[in-house]
Amino acid sequence: MARRVYTLFFFLCLPLIILRLLYRAIKAPAYARRWPERFALGGDVRSGGIWVHAVSVGESIAAAPMVRELLERYPQLPITITCMTPTGSEQIRKLFGGQVGHAYLPYDLPWLQRRLLRRLQPKVGIIMETELWPNLVAEAKRAHVPLVLANARLSARSARGYQRVGALVRPMFSALDWVAVQSQAEALRFVELGVAREHMQVTGSIKFDFRPDPAQVQQARELRARWGSERPVWIAASTHAGEDEQVLRAHRRVLEALPDALLILVPRHPERFDSVARQVSEAGFGMVRRSSGALPAADQQVLVGDTMGELVFLYACADLAFVGGSLVPNGGHNYLEPAALGLPVLSGPHRFNFTEISELLEGAGALQVVDDETALAVAVQDWLQQDTARQRAGQAGQAVVADNQGALERLLEGIARLLS
Repeated sequence: MARRVYTLFFFLCLPLIILRLLYRAIKAPAYARRWPERFALGGDVRSGGIWVHAVSVGESIAAAPMVRELLERYPQLPITITCMTPTGSEQIRKLFGGQVGHAYLPYDLPWLQRRLLRRLQPKVGIIMETELWPNLVAEAKRAHVPLVLANARLSARSARGYQRVGALVRPMFSALDWVAVQSQAEALRFVELGVAREHMQVTGSIKFDFRPDPAQVQQARELRARWGSERPVWIAASTHAGEDEQVLRAHRRVLEALPDALLILVPRHPERFDSVARQVSEAGFGMVRRSSGALPAADQQVLVGDTMGELVFLYACADLAFVGGSLVPNGGHNYLEPAALGLPVLSGPHRFNFTEISELLEGAGALQVVDDETALAVAVQDWLQQDTARQRAGQAGQAVVADNQGALERLLEGIARLLS
């Protein structure tokens, strides 16, 4: 009954959803393209193989090592990756090109999900992290498609939200065939929402299995040398609205102590690239945009990272990383990428999406939590002025990453059981 009410509500809201898509297309024109795929029509859908759903950029990057292993281990099975956003789509094509099929996931109406699954006819469906839709899961169950929730995470905040609509989501969670969850605390939350204990395993986070590309790191070092090897550089990555201005005010304080310091500012969403660049200029900073290909001059204090797929490369150009979504209540982003590159990590107080990972890094001395822009400025100054301490913190972060690897292999073993 609850799912029928949900479906009716979703259907009635569809005109508003389409209007929102059109509104988003004003800033990001890609949202106005490929509309048939939103209704399970078109797209590069390859049937009879493995289907992976990764909602956007972060999930696509997290899924990449798994997908590469699946391509190698099951060359006879085609892989199709679905996502929800143009940026996720661009990332998938950048990562895999024509090696995989790709389409947008349709809106969560039963007849649309049914149409997609008829076209896919997958031997297994792998959903990354927490991107669950009631009708999608129900239709997969009806079609006898085994579903894996991979690299699953569930914050206490999200769990409370799901509990409020328990009648709708408990059947969804109980229908999952296997959940590869990141931590024991999250496993308990999934059990409370209806996942059977025997259908779940604590595998750890596959984000620990991230391994920087040595060639990319070398290219970053060469670029950094062209900026001036003595110039201190810090990066504020995956920032959100309301956060950029705090970072810029912190950078102004950093410049008082380190006049040649360079900030790499990377907004989380591409549709904000232009507005953030304007914000930097209006704040009175000398600025260069990464997309221009120009090198930051001595009188330019900010480089705006306005390109797709280069975040890891830009991390490798820096001495120190602040990970965004944490000075505003978005829950933080992936702290492991900068840690794996040997960078000390700074985070704001809002890190509920990565609590366990951030606490591991913090306990090792590789991550420092700052409460506001003033504390951020102080911490950046301290780290940039203490080479030995900064290197020790970076090495501690790399050790944490290395010590917790192995989740990817455990995930692949679980998928293999469902494919056998």
